[in-house]
Amino acid sequence: MSLGDEHDPGGYGGTGHTRTRLPDPDPYGGARRPGRSSSRSLVTVVGVVVLLIAAIAFANRGDEDAPAGAEDPEQPRPAATAPTGTRPVNSGYAHDEQGAQSAAANYAVALGSAEMFDAGKRDAILRAIITPSRVADFAATLDKAYTPAFNKNVGLNEDGTTPKGYTFVSRTNPIGTKVTESSADTATVEVWCSGLLGLAGEKSTTPVTNSWFTITMQLEWTADDWKIVTHSQREGPSPVPGDDRASSADEMAKAVQEYGGFTYAR
Repeated sequence: MSLGDEHDPGGYGGTGHTRTRLPDPDPYGGARRPGRSSSRSLVTVVGVVVLLIAAIAFANRGDEDAPAGAEDPEQPRPAATAPTGTRPVNSGYAHDEQGAQSAAANYAVALGSAEMFDAGKRDAILRAIITPSRVADFAATLDKAYTPAFNKNVGLNEDGTTPKGYTFVSRTNPIGTKVTESSADTATVEVWCSGLLGLAGEKSTTPVTNSWFTITMQLEWTADDWKIVTHSQREGPSPVPGDDRASSADEMAKAVQEYGGFTYAR
């Protein structure tokens, strides 16, 4: 379940869904916000996680239906980023590379979450998922980043609220993960992601667009769970765009309202 999309009071509150409408033939009247990639970069670089509660709940749940030893020897072995079916430990994520990748994927989902624009929720998230010695540094950096000017640049009101009649869309979707370094209690994990960011509405000048980026997280095992020590972001890898017709603002908002986001586990 995703908590990451904010919408106007007329939407489906708390469902993680969104509403959008683009009039044809030119949905946004040719208007396009400059510096779009920089806004997404700032959100992903300085953001840290909001969907932690849903992520941990998912991790603790495990796979109730999969019997032990049910693998078919005739089937190909799963790739590095394929689900393995291994149950995470009850404390949160498993204390191994698989658990580190699960944590990193879920943290990436929240890096682009709309909840990061709410100072109260942001602070609670930091206390939950950042290694204790780094919480204050992360909080100071984020407080400086989420300024009224930045909020306005992504289409929000200066106080971070969504303009009336619009839906703010901010989601990150992990495509795959890999561990580049690891030891008994540390791991560096790369998460390849696709993201959505923008304001859905008929007269929006910051329409919802997508981007591709890779987030690198350094994690450490502390307090019986994986915690973020540092993270960074770079662009791509980006596929060649297809020939899909851009959806209207109303279609986009409805899609985000009706299709909840995911948490991820290995």
